[in-house]
Amino acid sequence: MANIIEFSGPVLVSADEERQGLWSVDGTLTFQRPASAPDRVLDGWVLPGLVDAHCHVGLGVGGAVDEHATLAQAQADLDAGTLLIRDCGSPSDTRWVQQRSDLPRLIRSGRHIARSRRYLRGLGHEIEPAELVETVRKEARDGDGWVKLVGDWIDRDVGDLAVSFPARTVKDAISAAHDEGARVTAHCFAEDTIDDMLDANIDCIEHATGLLPRHLPRLVEQSVPIVPTLVNIATFPDIAAQAEPKFPKYADHMLRLWERRHERVLSAFEAGVSMYAGTDAGSVIRHGRIAEEMKELHDAGLPPAAVLNAASWGARAWLGAEGISEGASADVVLCSEDPRRQLRTMDELRHIVIRGNVVR
Repeated sequence: MANIIEFSGPVLVSADEERQGLWSVDGTLTFQRPASAPDRVLDGWVLPGLVDAHCHVGLGVGGAVDEHATLAQAQADLDAGTLLIRDCGSPSDTRWVQQRSDLPRLIRSGRHIARSRRYLRGLGHEIEPAELVETVRKEARDGDGWVKLVGDWIDRDVGDLAVSFPARTVKDAISAAHDEGARVTAHCFAEDTIDDMLDANIDCIEHATGLLPRHLPRLVEQSVPIVPTLVNIATFPDIAAQAEPKFPKYADHMLRLWERRHERVLSAFEAGVSMYAGTDAGSVIRHGRIAEEMKELHDAGLPPAAVLNAASWGARAWLGAEGISEGASADVVLCSEDPRRQLRTMDELRHIVIRGNVVR
């Protein structure tokens, strides 16, 4: 017999489209009422499963973690309603997570690619510019259609943030990734890094704390989204405090980036830049914080419908994943209230369903 779930509440197919009458039959969504009675009836406002567009499954402080810790990370994300993860760099081989039907769907980016001695130890490939193109080609073939560059980091000789690789080399590397059929995203804290990445035809900007007015029309024209990771940016004051005695210029820069974080996100949204929700979970950021990231985007000035789009409908479409449609996988979350009007309802989801299995 088929396993049938009836969703009795309003179904939010998109921010503007609301329907009634949705079922899961053996893990597949349908708007057609099944002939048999449902095994379960779940009530609430139905949304596609949430997306964490910048997450690090299999990554801990100092590098790779074992399968037990990786499982705990993925389960924490699942318990928060995150049913799709774009992993933005991990030193662990997490292909096994993709084989588990009880864990979030995972899109892997392979390992971070950083400049030698210019990143957190143990996290990524640390290379020199001459190695960048071939390393990008390798990661493009090894991942699931994404490559992650570390575009800038503190240069201790300069005492401040500085770009990791020469602009010409970055452009060649991104072109190589595109030749392999992969998209490239880049960690970008500083202002000038974004210019180099846009010149190189990057596909996405992570963090984007250095956004300036000159970047906004280019991001729109080139269809380059940003993933602000505001939960992560909240750590900048602590980073600055630790760095200030030895690197005062860097510390001041990080504080200024933090102070303008909400202003820059709102200016990007108002300019029409696409943006998606990502927590940067992994290393020092705990997993399962997608609702907090959504609240941060709302605090920056985005209306609830835009926040939901950044974490559900829009993010899924951007990543080529199914939403709520006939024949799609039954990966949905249910809220007690209309989240377009009460975003706080995302803090305590009523139900979570993945592949037609009720998690909660």
